[in-house]
Amino acid sequence: MALIVLYVIVLVVGAASHVAALFLRGLHPYPWAPQWLNLFWSSLAIFDPLAAALLMCGKRAGVNLTCGIMATDLAANWYAAYGIQHTTLSTQPGLQRLTAFALLVFLTAPFIHSRLRLFTT
Repeated sequence: MALIVLYVIVLVVGAASHVAALFLRGLHPYPWAPQWLNLFWSSLAIFDPLAAALLMCGKRAGVNLTCGIMATDLAANWYAAYGIQHTTLSTQPGLQRLTAFALLVFLTAPFIHSRLRLFTT
């Protein structure tokens, strides 16, 4: 299914970004952000590929995890943009892309979820 492929590609790109940040700057890659936020973003180096792997295996848990990742990542990034950096959506192209993908996930997840297996047989 094309939507699953899109989910997987975006999750792998996100994971690569978080892994690169970890290797280049460690567990605190964004000095302007609080420690908890840095740790959250760093944890996505594990959760993004896990969700992608579950989706590739046709598991509903992959859709659930992707929704959880997108909800929390979107909230964290909006908080960072507005609460810490005091910027707007129009000046944050990364946040624009994240918001668009999150909306796509939230709107299509029920469709994908209904077509995947609960358990592997």
